[in-house]
Amino acid sequence: MTVPGWVEHAIWWQAYPLGFVGAFPTSGEPPRPGEHRLRRLVDWFDHAIELGASGVALGPIFASRTHGYDTTDHYRIDPRLGDGSDFDHLVDEAHRRGLRVLLDGVFNHVGTDFPRYRDATPGWFSGDTFEGHSELITLNHANPEVADYVVDVMEHWLERGADGWRLDAAYAVPQSFWASTLPRVRARFSDAWFVGELIHGDYAAAVRSSTFDSATQYELWKAIWSSLNDGNFFELDWALQRHNEFLSVFAPLTFIGNHDVTRIASRLERPEHVAIALVILMTIGGVPSIYAGDELGFRGVKEERYGGDDAVRPEFGSPPLELDPFVVEVWELHRYLIGLRRRHPWLHRAATEAVRVENRGYVYETRSGDDRLLVALNIDDEPLRLSASKLGGARVEVIAGSGAPPPQMLERVDVEPHGWRILRPA
Repeated sequence: MTVPGWVEHAIWWQAYPLGFVGAFPTSGEPPRPGEHRLRRLVDWFDHAIELGASGVALGPIFASRTHGYDTTDHYRIDPRLGDGSDFDHLVDEAHRRGLRVLLDGVFNHVGTDFPRYRDATPGWFSGDTFEGHSELITLNHANPEVADYVVDVMEHWLERGADGWRLDAAYAVPQSFWASTLPRVRARFSDAWFVGELIHGDYAAAVRSSTFDSATQYELWKAIWSSLNDGNFFELDWALQRHNEFLSVFAPLTFIGNHDVTRIASRLERPEHVAIALVILMTIGGVPSIYAGDELGFRGVKEERYGGDDAVRPEFGSPPLELDPFVVEVWELHRYLIGLRRRHPWLHRAATEAVRVENRGYVYETRSGDDRLLVALNIDDEPLRLSASKLGGARVEVIAGSGAPPPQMLERVDVEPHGWRILRPA
């Protein structure tokens, strides 16, 4: 199995369309099909380009009754968003700008309005609900007709211009199902990319047996924010060692925010640590994804209740937005670090190794072949003092950092409290 070459340069800007355009949840009258709300996303494509993204990863856009994950028709654009012509317009405008388009495929379960469920079609359903949600009915993945249906749906939208699929709740689907369906799709669309949503377990084994190209790196997401909040970089170091193991098999989809979790600006206890989380994301191997709004400092807390996702899936207005000084700082940092990553494409496959690890101070080398950088993180209230001789050279070049001076060669680097540096050994 060969991963498409374009993925090495992929940086996703992820959006949840139903929330983004105000289609769900909605107060008052729901959107009418003639409103063509899906096109509002196109208005933000230049924003994604300016950010430095190379692709747009979309949440569910197919017909459903509520939040998009209760699909009723995989061949129809949700009428609250628009219709097929709106999808074609979105893809054309994305590709015209050089942006890839990733779709969200909900193939573990369907909604109770799914025609074959309403008609009680024999053999299509397992009799289970998905994680106790009575309105989400699990498909029978042992049925060849279900496999043929999923293959046809994926091929249909790839034919219409999509570049790949995020496979929702892939952890709940038998890996043998993916192993039997994805190669059939690849036979026609060899340049498509498939990323499975995995949360727990042996990611590398699951990727191998399912034939995914990638998987969501929830282990690392959790380690980033909890190590910063707890003052425990040993947790992050352990997670990055695991991450190295995954990188030997596949390039994980990495993130510090998405549509299913509390936003990073709300999750972290200190605002300064948002920058450090982003530095980690952009200097390790994998395929990074930025959740729309995180680059603008959005806040939002996910709650475990009905409607608990609403705060992290807000409606966006029309660009450009007015930015206060704090938001400008967050935005510019995202642009700078994404730009740094694009100037160092080898980071896609880079492994990390700890140079110095303490509870509240961490220095790691990120490396691929002869290419390498050093990343120094300090979440202590005292400076982190580093000697170049202990970093692998007589001097180091400071190429980026919080409060960092212009690029220069130094024999010693002091990282201020709750600050960071990216260094290049001389």
